[in-house]
Amino acid sequence: MIERHITFNVHPDSVTEFVRFFADEYRPAAAKSPGLIHLSLIREAEHATRYQMVFRWDDGDSAVRWRTSPEHEALQPGLNALHSGMEIVAYQVVG
Repeated sequence: MIERHITFNVHPDSVTEFVRFFADEYRPAAAKSPGLIHLSLIREAEHATRYQMVFRWDDGDSAVRWRTSPEHEALQPGLNALHSGMEIVAYQVVG
């Protein structure tokens, strides 16, 4: 099992739209992806414009299939318009 954290630096004037985009478009599309166990959106307590999407996948292949899917690719222009940069960190779940 793997967990992937994607941290976004959301444009200050796009915070509401970023949260709406996640709830209405991103999460529903990702939820249909085989191997997805859990997906949540969290905000840093001390930085109101830094958010993380936290994915938990059965395995790395499931995560790759989502990232390379037409559904994921179609979401990228809308998502990229809402942030100024992102960082992806993958973790192996060990306990």
